Amino acid sequence: MIEKKKIAAATMVMALATSMSRIAGLVRDVVVARLFGAGLMTDAFFMAFTIPNLLRRFFGEGSLTAAFVPIFSDVFHQRGEKEAQQLANRCVSLLLIVMLIVVSLGILLSPWIVQIIGYGFGQVAGKLQLTEQLTRIMFPYIGLVSILALLTGILNVRGHFFVPSLSPLFLNLAMILSALTMGHLFSQPVYALAVGVLLGGIVQLLMQFPVLCRYKIRLRFDFNFRGDPHLRKIMTLMLPGIAGVAIYQINIIVTRLLASFLPEGSVSYLYYGQRLFEFPQGIFIVSLAQAALPMMSRQVAEDDQEGLRQSLTFAMTLITLFTLPAIVGLVICAKPIYSLFFLGGEFDLVALENTALALICYAPGLIFVGYSRIAAQTFYALKDTRTPVVISFWTLLVNLILGLFLMQIYGFVGLAVALTVASMFNALMLILLLQRRVGTFFQKSLYQPVLKVLPACLLMALVVSFILRSVDWTQVGFLLDKSLVLSGAIIAGVLLYLGCCHLFRVDEIRQGWRFLRRRG
Repeated sequence: MIEKKKIAAATMVMALATSMSRIAGLVRDVVVARLFGAGLMTDAFFMAFTIPNLLRRFFGEGSLTAAFVPIFSDVFHQRGEKEAQQLANRCVSLLLIVMLIVVSLGILLSPWIVQIIGYGFGQVAGKLQLTEQLTRIMFPYIGLVSILALLTGILNVRGHFFVPSLSPLFLNLAMILSALTMGHLFSQPVYALAVGVLLGGIVQLLMQFPVLCRYKIRLRFDFNFRGDPHLRKIMTLMLPGIAGVAIYQINIIVTRLLASFLPEGSVSYLYYGQRLFEFPQGIFIVSLAQAALPMMSRQVAEDDQEGLRQSLTFAMTLITLFTLPAIVGLVICAKPIYSLFFLGGEFDLVALENTALALICYAPGLIFVGYSRIAAQTFYALKDTRTPVVISFWTLLVNLILGLFLMQIYGFVGLAVALTVASMFNALMLILLLQRRVGTFFQKSLYQPVLKVLPACLLMALVVSFILRSVDWTQVGFLLDKSLVLSGAIIAGVLLYLGCCHLFRVDEIRQGWRFLRRRG
């Protein structure tokens, strides 16, 4: 019960911070859509931003955190603060060297990289060149956020989650301000967005240092890499982790590469659709997974198998209870949300319909992404980074084969469906293999609450759909009417869902409510 409370507390803190960041991210996307629409400039920017995101996850948020946190947690809890500080110093020093090399090579090789991932852009004059220039501007961001990911892991093990989770807010603010105030300084206004990415990365990194000082963590350069067995273990775990993250990101690159051969705007439709899909994913799924990793790592270190299974079951249950209504909400509210926030300026009715359709196709994958994230984090806590890599490879093949087939018939919609099916495959395979490793965790305690919330989701869908019919969402403007109707529909849906969960005595929701009341 204590571990459940710790996971819930950390998740809620991170969800609050991430909610603020995601709201800013929504505002950022609205600004981009209104200023640039869904065409040549946005296609080029989103494709260029794919590359920093890919390498950021190679060396940063995904593989590094997954390899670093379990080892650093072991050292901190079993060997003390002094050895943990030493390990942190060596990791930061080594990562700085690696990032200097990666960023330098990336800037030099940008023309060839862009040709590979955006090959279809060559059909439009100037599109590849614009993508290449944007990529060069944003490449240093990779180094900044990789160091940020390492500092985030250090603070998470020390029990601090809020500021690292809040840092993406400042990336979004930097991009918004740059787009609004600096566009006139460039021949292509979209360059201002790339500059905003770089400025945001600098601010994200700098804001971690006051928190590090509060915990008396003073980082120093330490290049004594050879004599540290913990550092060697982190690197050993990280290598397959990089491969696993690479395969996941290659899934996204494959989707965008295939979309580059489709009519102009297809890359942007998929991007905007995925951004709103990532809103609930970032608020809850990522927060829960990141909060659970230090707890599970400690349970593995203490050989507490039963505690690990309980934490895993609890995390999977929370994923289910929060993603099911989110899926329903995304499907029903897709068009109204894009109509309210995006419709207008350069974002027209065609963009509205196509972006909403992309989101509807992505939405069912939310629960499978959640399951995959928790299962993968459990493998990382077990210091097994190989299994997620193998499954990710087969997931890539599923996505590629389905994408090639479905895009011929359904265009960008087929690519969105292919990614959703691939996410389902990834989740099911990870769960099956994890149950062989730790024992059965999909038990009665998980199934019962799910059966109870299904009627709640159905009732919520009916009521929300009825309320949304009162507005014509294809009309530009009418922001007040749209805001009131959409807000009313969402509030009614949330209250109905929570009310039904209370009525049907869904214990996990009740526990969360009691926890919130005590915190208040």
